[in-house]
Amino acid sequence: MADMRAFMATLLLGATLALPSLAQNAAQPQEFRVVNRSGVPATALHAVRSPRGGAGDWGPNLLRPDRPLPDGGGFRVTPSGDAGCRFDLRLVAQDGREAVLRDQDICVNRNLDLQRLAVVAAPAPRMAGPASPQVPRAEPNRRAQRVSTGSGFLIAEGRVMTNQHVIDGCNRIILNTPSGHWLAAAPPARADAALDLAILNVPGLVGPALPFREAPALRRGEGVVAYGFPLAGLLSSEPKLTRGEVNGLRGLRDNPNQFQISAEVQPGNSGGPLLDMQGHVVGVIVSKLNAQRLAQSTGDIAQNINFAVQGRTALEFARRAGITPLLAESRGRDLSTADVGDVAHRSTLFIRCER
Repeated sequence: MADMRAFMATLLLGATLALPSLAQNAAQPQEFRVVNRSGVPATALHAVRSPRGGAGDWGPNLLRPDRPLPDGGGFRVTPSGDAGCRFDLRLVAQDGREAVLRDQDICVNRNLDLQRLAVVAAPAPRMAGPASPQVPRAEPNRRAQRVSTGSGFLIAEGRVMTNQHVIDGCNRIILNTPSGHWLAAAPPARADAALDLAILNVPGLVGPALPFREAPALRRGEGVVAYGFPLAGLLSSEPKLTRGEVNGLRGLRDNPNQFQISAEVQPGNSGGPLLDMQGHVVGVIVSKLNAQRLAQSTGDIAQNINFAVQGRTALEFARRAGITPLLAESRGRDLSTADVGDVAHRSTLFIRCER
């Protein structure tokens, strides 16, 4: 009987000793999922062992640069086997704000939501400008015989999209950045006269590139915001914003590469971005209907008929030029017009063409 009690005690002791080992195996880090609940697409996601995030060390961005994480979208993170269970998480939204979760136990909770309530204001929005003080600056040539102006926007590091007619025949092209610096475009530019699109190479220019809308398809009646520098020399030198709607899905004479908008544009707006209400590029401002000429031929005065190159056309043009622009889906919450303007402002440039 004593031997039996000793045998049972041995069994119980063995079971007790095995329990911590089983618990330890259950707590080994495994794949977990981070869900963007911020209300806007995110361009960066960071997951580091606690307390690295608290010290400001967030490690590399887990998202691809051309694939923002949409609102409601999830991203699976697979930590290394020795990472432990406590993680700090950081989501950077497309509008520059951040959502942060600290000291999360991913061995207990494998689905982590970064919610809108956790989004905090970023210190200062980054503006497109020179990469460093060593980047050569340019200044306007006051002796240029002829000068014309237009607008453009950053689509990748050192690459600015505009209209072909904005840079046609220029001997020198310089751009004024949102940070207030003049930089020179380096020839040759990539241009397509039929599409009226061009991409400038601006060495040393960095900043937030505007994302192109990937989905859903644009519809008539959607709100849009035009941003650029109309009537330079007459109006103030600051950029201007106008809001309108998509009126038609084709351009003049059924041009399939353009669409019609009611957002008012003027000479100088050409080449500027047209954005939807989530701050994603849906077009490139190209022209307005010449009301005076139309009145001469029809006897009727056309009002507020304007056109933009379609975003999908501009996107394919950029890809043919070897550029991979940012993409985003417009399925989240709309921003205010002022907020869309803030997004555009950080990446829109004034273009001066000197002949």
